[in-house]
Amino acid sequence: MADAPYLIALALVEQNGARAMPLQGKSLRQPLPPGADPGEVGRQQALELLVRVWQRSEEGPLRRAAGGHSLLLAAVPVEALMEQLPRLKAAWISAGDTAGLIAGLQRLSAGVWTVQMEPRQPLCFKPLAVAAA
Repeated sequence: MADAPYLIALALVEQNGARAMPLQGKSLRQPLPPGADPGEVGRQQALELLVRVWQRSEEGPLRRAAGGHSLLLAAVPVEALMEQLPRLKAAWISAGDTAGLIAGLQRLSAGVWTVQMEPRQPLCFKPLAVAAA
């Protein structure tokens, strides 16, 4: 894995009968420590992505396409942005296999988290357990 991964936020949505996966990302100066969550940079990426998703609502009604797994963060190597990530995105848009998408992200990344929010609490990140091989 690259020394400085890229943190991406992904929204899994349906709009006008079609799946879409808007992305937002930022290069990290250093890898996240093992067991750490994306912290403030993750919150910023999630916020920026959610603003973009909200702006899409002008094109038609939106709905989460994967329930509680519809907003994800992943720390991936920069090299994955050119080939592996576009393949995972295309496969999910085509088939809607969220478990396959998450497993693919986990193979690439140093961490995959769902973004959650409890009432009157800040955004938090729940690490997704590594799928069985």
